[in-house]
Amino acid sequence: MNQKEVIEQAWENRELLKEESTQETIRKIVELVDKGELRVAEPSGDTWITNDWIKKAIILYFPMQQMQIQEVGIFEYHDKMKLKSGYDKLGVRVVPPAVARYGAFLAKGVIMMPSYVNIGAFVDSGTMIDTWATVGSCAQIGKDVHLSGGVGIGGVLEPPQASPVIIEDGAFIGSRCIVVEGARVGKRAVLGAGVTITGSSKIIDVTSGAEYIGFVPENSVVIPGMLPKKYPAGEFGVPCALIIGQRKASTDLKTSLNEALRENNVSV
Repeated sequence: MNQKEVIEQAWENRELLKEESTQETIRKIVELVDKGELRVAEPSGDTWITNDWIKKAIILYFPMQQMQIQEVGIFEYHDKMKLKSGYDKLGVRVVPPAVARYGAFLAKGVIMMPSYVNIGAFVDSGTMIDTWATVGSCAQIGKDVHLSGGVGIGGVLEPPQASPVIIEDGAFIGSRCIVVEGARVGKRAVLGAGVTITGSSKIIDVTSGAEYIGFVPENSVVIPGMLPKKYPAGEFGVPCALIIGQRKASTDLKTSLNEALRENNVSV
């Protein structure tokens, strides 16, 4: 019986969690997620595939764990999940008091300012997680991404079949942005400060009039916006996001980012 079959059976029959062989399989899967050898979601052409059986394994891992006290210098924690360790061997820079949970993958070259990364997340090489930014459970963060101060990347652990939040390679997420509910930000896109993207958010291109739901196309430069909507009590503004320009993919990423910010007067 392969790992996926073991998980699917345990998901339907929780009594199997009492068996040592089932527990060993779950622990092995979480270990492979921690090492980046298994992913909750992975790219497939222009789309992403969610491996719901891996999310199920993570969910099943929690009831197997016992609460314990962990001490890190002057800090004390009381949780079921141990913290990630061995950052020097991983080639990851971690600034106190940044925290990543075991079961989160951090690739070589990742920088964690005081921030938080939850179990099931995948953070690829060269990415900066700036001060007080959070990367929720199962979120998939690409290469050379910048998550600015206070960014909130939502966790999508349940339901298992739901797509996690996806931030693709080279994206720049401005200060205090919120990206949740399985929303997806395309390669090299720029979100200005305070943009909120949910799985049901409207993203409107102000030049072409094109509309996207919960998806920011690659190279887009995005700012917060409002749409009028009528209610019984009157007309009110509903948050949306506006694509106001394009980041040039043909030039150096840092150069094109600076140009995009300057040309479109975007606050980050």
